[in-house]
Amino acid sequence: MYRTHNLNQLGASNKGEKVVLSGWVNRRRDHGGVIFIDLRDRYGLTQIVSDPVEFKEAHDVLDMARSEYVLRIEGTVRLRPEGQANANLTTGEIEVLVQSVEVLNASKTPPFEIDQDKDVSEDLRLKYRYLDLRRNRLKSNIVLRYEIIKMIREHMDQDGFIEVETPILIKGTPEGSREYLVPSRIYPGTFYVLPQSPQQLKQLLMIAGFDKYFQIARCFRDEDQRGDRQPEFTQLDVEMSFIEEKDIMKLNEDLMMKLVGNFAKDKKIKTSPFPVLTYHEAMNKYGSDSPDLRFDLEFFDINDVAKNCEFGVFKNVLAGGGVVKGLKVDGGGKFTRRELDELEESAKIYGAKGLANIIVQGDEYKSPIAKFFKKEELDKIKEIAGAKDGDLLLFCADSFDTACESLGKVRLELGKKLGLIDEDEFAFCWIVDFPMFEKNEETGAVSAVHHPFTAPKNPEDLESNPENCLAKAYDLVLNGTEVGGGSIRIHSPEVQKKVFSLLNISDEDAEHRFGHMLEAFDYGAPPHGGIAWGLDRLVMLFAKEPNIREVIAFPKDQKAKDLMLGAPSQMPDEQVEELSIKVIREEE
Repeated sequence: MYRTHNLNQLGASNKGEKVVLSGWVNRRRDHGGVIFIDLRDRYGLTQIVSDPVEFKEAHDVLDMARSEYVLRIEGTVRLRPEGQANANLTTGEIEVLVQSVEVLNASKTPPFEIDQDKDVSEDLRLKYRYLDLRRNRLKSNIVLRYEIIKMIREHMDQDGFIEVETPILIKGTPEGSREYLVPSRIYPGTFYVLPQSPQQLKQLLMIAGFDKYFQIARCFRDEDQRGDRQPEFTQLDVEMSFIEEKDIMKLNEDLMMKLVGNFAKDKKIKTSPFPVLTYHEAMNKYGSDSPDLRFDLEFFDINDVAKNCEFGVFKNVLAGGGVVKGLKVDGGGKFTRRELDELEESAKIYGAKGLANIIVQGDEYKSPIAKFFKKEELDKIKEIAGAKDGDLLLFCADSFDTACESLGKVRLELGKKLGLIDEDEFAFCWIVDFPMFEKNEETGAVSAVHHPFTAPKNPEDLESNPENCLAKAYDLVLNGTEVGGGSIRIHSPEVQKKVFSLLNISDEDAEHRFGHMLEAFDYGAPPHGGIAWGLDRLVMLFAKEPNIREVIAFPKDQKAKDLMLGAPSQMPDEQVEELSIKVIREEE
């Protein structure tokens, strides 16, 4: 027997019991010949102690044990001496006097300390991830992830959903992010792909009659990495039949509030039910389709004033169909030139050519551009902004998208700089009425904003006014991060063909890529829709972590490499040749 108890289970009520415990040496202390060791397992810590006289053999083994040795001990539970209890441990009232000990495995000196949460380079942590996972921070994150997913499964089951596993090897139907290709050995020159999501499969399940489907789904995208991306990630995937947007929103809000109530009890919910913003409202007010609503900085427009001013930059942008967006910063008049320059650099990240500013000083205005405005024009801008003495007004003039996105970046920087963000708050919102299509400014190619199976809000616009067509799509946003997104799907073969046509997908190409879907529609497709949550992102926010690598057991680094296993790696030539693939090495 390796253990009678886990290392968080013993207390004063176990006094005098003989126990067997196993675990790792978390910390070792030598107090005048008596050895104290905090023994650790997944559940907690228990202090064990040696007696160099009565149990000398056990003492000698503990004397040579070092950090991360794996021990099995037998001993007797006793109360700690008066005044030496540790209130921070569930086992803090007791210790175990060791009578015999066995070293199950020795350990080399770890490359970083396991028992302390000190800063360690991420590359080192990822290389020795199995050691990093022994630390409290990572262990707690993985347990939290498990508990969140467990509650999701329970909630979906109670609501009549069934979990259906869908294939990992599927047909490639390029319509979004780059896919991972998997060559077929049996059919040379052909490929499977790893699914970006189970999108088509869950729609086929609706046609099959499974009206309430969900899955904790593994998904794969061959794209550049950043803090909230990984080449493989996990979704809560949901699809329902005979529903509308409001049905999916209610399901999601009920589930999300349940998760918050259980795993983020310290968080304040800013608004419930969650506010609903159109895509245009979100961009127009906050410069983002995933706005952080924990603070209230909103944009204002001065188009009507600026079109008559003498400032050429503003006039020319407006004449070309652009906009002039403004942002008021309470008390920002005290910002230094350097701080203003830093804000301007933030705006330029999204293509802005500059960031104009005006400082309100009573009834006067301090600004390099003030000379281009009449006094009554400046007064009108002050009135529109709701500005007062000492406030700073910032302006971005460009196309609607560039001006909004650029000023949105500045807004986020100001939120952090001015301490406007309440870290103890969860601010949810829904973003709806996305554009159905977007055009590549360089190539002129039209693509779907979401995916080609998203239903249009007004199908008649597909022919008469496709550039203004809105989608029945919705994103769930938490604290400025998109944690979920979905749509009502097209269930009409005729509408689907119109969308393909607008996307310049020929009948032949549509048949090649999506023939299985089009044929299925001919057999009675119900109205249906769904959503997918990015579970890694969600757990990241619940765990208060800076990126999703901290909540995934074995993540890739920011360059999509597995530093622990050494992947990707070269394979033997004969194995590659068996797949009918020729590899061109860099040196060639």
